[in-house]
Amino acid sequence: MKKGNPWALIPFVVFLILFIGSGVITGDFYAFPVIVAIIIAGAVALAMNRKETFARKVDIFCQGAGNLNVMLMVVIFLLAGAFSGVTKGMGAVDSTVNFALSFVPQNLLVMGLFVIACFISLAMGTSVGTIVALAPIGVGISEHTDLSMALVMAAIIGGSMFGDNLSFISDTTITAVRSQGVRMKDKFKVNFWIVLPAAIVTSIILGIITMGETAQVEHVSYSWIKILPYILVIVFALAGMNVFLVLASGIVLAGAVGLVDGSYHVMDLFQKMGEGMAGMYEIAFLAILIAGMVEVIKYNGGIDYLLYLSTRRIKSKKGAEFSIAGLVGITDLSTANNTISILITGPLAKNIADQYGIERRKTASILDIFSCAIQGLLPYGGQILAAASVAGISPVSILQYSFYPVLIVVCGIIAILIGYPKKNNA
Repeated sequence: MKKGNPWALIPFVVFLILFIGSGVITGDFYAFPVIVAIIIAGAVALAMNRKETFARKVDIFCQGAGNLNVMLMVVIFLLAGAFSGVTKGMGAVDSTVNFALSFVPQNLLVMGLFVIACFISLAMGTSVGTIVALAPIGVGISEHTDLSMALVMAAIIGGSMFGDNLSFISDTTITAVRSQGVRMKDKFKVNFWIVLPAAIVTSIILGIITMGETAQVEHVSYSWIKILPYILVIVFALAGMNVFLVLASGIVLAGAVGLVDGSYHVMDLFQKMGEGMAGMYEIAFLAILIAGMVEVIKYNGGIDYLLYLSTRRIKSKKGAEFSIAGLVGITDLSTANNTISILITGPLAKNIADQYGIERRKTASILDIFSCAIQGLLPYGGQILAAASVAGISPVSILQYSFYPVLIVVCGIIAILIGYPKKNNA
């Protein structure tokens, strides 16, 4: 294996210094815009390697940025944003939350909130959006009982990470799948059976430690028709339909429901689609810019060096899988963003997987599971910060009840050790 060039990794170092350094100095890890940090790091990459002309380096950058998988990822991001915007605007989120709450037994509220968060995040494809929708309800439940506010918030965060890790319209899932060139339904099947035990054990733990606590939840109304677009997307995706058709069908149905029930006029509908897409612009441009920067780093020998460094002590396929898990986990610790961590480590993981014969669906699952696990445990991550802000508590206080993120790490490790899935399993 080529040893590569460690100096080619300087752009990565610049990015981490800007992103983490600004967070340490200001106390806000989102103070320095991540897209600006990437642009500066990309500029550093283009300034390196004097053997090549600047025009040639720009060509290399653009070839990476315009990679087929990257462009497909960007279009999927935009469609997912449009679907999210249209469904939210016509009241699908509220209906889904109210539907779930109406079925929760009053003596299992915290466990119920966890399960509800799992379902809603799976449907919506966003962990932060799920937290924003459910956290106020969790605050109300905590205030009317002796239940710890931190415990309630941890249950909601755990459930939100379930869907973030599995949803067909989650940016982390889209990124993991596209970076490894695997079908969404194949990754979902592998990923789901790895994390399901963690979700079950989490539910049991929450049920046991809150046994006897009850609170009265007011009667809430919901509309089945508003929930249908989410159900349609999940069913079509599991059936193996092309992701573009899945999202397009969801947008059309959600738009039709909104027009029929008066939630939208025609121009309102298009405006919501545009707003939803606009919400994905940053992650779309990040995908493009990171891919371009990585291509230049790869050309200069940086990826070869990372491969050499991360695989020199690997003696088996299991060792390679643990290496991928460690890489994406460390990257997420550094960036506090699981999607960005997958964008950065995805190409490297693919190279390791090809070298050691790891199935792509397993690699995509490892990337998604371990990045989401770390993200759900970061007190400076967006998910915990959002919940802590709504609840008015310290982000650190939530960590002691963060059962689900810890358990999916355990389940991920077990899956690697036992060699799941076997090659003949779908």
